[in-house]
Amino acid sequence: MARLAPAEWARCYRARDTKLNRDVAIKVLPELFAADRERLARFEREAQSLAALNHSNIGQIFGLIDSPSALVMELVDGEDLAERLARGPIALDEALPIARQIAEALETAHERGIIHRDLKPANIKVTPEGVVKVLDFGLAKALAADSSVRPAGDLLNSPTFTSPAMTEMGVILGTAAYMSPEQANGKTADKRADIWAFGVVLHEMLTGTRLFACDTPSETVAAVLRADVDLRALPTAIPTSVRRLLERCLERDPRLRLRDIGEARIALTGPFASEPAAPMAVPRRQAAAAWALAGIAAGAAGVWLIAGATMRQPDSRRETAEPVMFLVPPPSGGMFAIHVEWTAIAVSPDGSQLACTGRARGSRQSFVWVRPLSAVDARQIPGTDDATSIFWAPDGKSIGFLRAAR
Repeated sequence: MARLAPAEWARCYRARDTKLNRDVAIKVLPELFAADRERLARFEREAQSLAALNHSNIGQIFGLIDSPSALVMELVDGEDLAERLARGPIALDEALPIARQIAEALETAHERGIIHRDLKPANIKVTPEGVVKVLDFGLAKALAADSSVRPAGDLLNSPTFTSPAMTEMGVILGTAAYMSPEQANGKTADKRADIWAFGVVLHEMLTGTRLFACDTPSETVAAVLRADVDLRALPTAIPTSVRRLLERCLERDPRLRLRDIGEARIALTGPFASEPAAPMAVPRRQAAAAWALAGIAAGAAGVWLIAGATMRQPDSRRETAEPVMFLVPPPSGGMFAIHVEWTAIAVSPDGSQLACTGRARGSRQSFVWVRPLSAVDARQIPGTDDATSIFWAPDGKSIGFLRAAR
């Protein structure tokens, strides 16, 4: 047998099954299992359920060896994602098919009531043919001293790693970086923990950087629990649907998170070439600063707009005009209704009309106001009281807005 991956908790070997004439992986379990019959029995029961997972994207368990305690597993050639990501980000057209196969593996397991609990790049292999194999499925639970509740401190020392390139500290930091907030809080994990980890792995594939990268396990856990989920490092060419998928997977509150990994598989299936790229996210602080400047201008007399106009031509060609600067006064001599999280001013798609939220002089009620850019006076749109986040329809014939619940 050839040793595959040195580790303190387990030894993994490449072996030959002479009866079935195939190569397999033998993962020898910790010696403490031999001294804990109850734990070994529970592990055997878990392993039996894991062996029932039969999917092309899941590394299969073939059997158990009693002495020494070991798992006989499918041997998967190729490098794991941790090794691949050490060379940098993965191109979009390569990363999305990998992510779809990961989602398919998770979906199959979740349908059988099995949760991975320790999804990370080191547990995901890609064969030379491009086939994804998710490894060590469910072993985090099977190897736990208490499978009902797994505290965060125990998860930090997760034993289910495969990559030979990872040091002990690397394993600890790596595992902590992919655990869900509820796992970090020591709560029982369900399938939504896998969905969070899936989002973290997909983000890392697209950016080449770990979403929660800290120097110590405690700092990493703190970042998982409290740090902003910053998606600014995503490539500019990422489709809008994929960006939205990441946002839903990385909701810190599991009640708001993507409910089923099958939705991710569907979102990652199909052509993306014709889909528009997602707009770059503007950090909240920068957005607040921009609106603060607009508010200062509004309080004085109006808002200065600078536009690099692209006017529609009859033959559908576009010609770029010189930038134009002009002053937009508040409606009816009043003032704009501006908020750091609202879109308070919007120019129509053809560049001919301007809509804004504001209130007339002497009034406390804000409405949507519209005026042609060629005119001075704006007209109030009835029924738009307390409107926020205004936007034009693509044809420029109607305006949409949001209104807070009353």
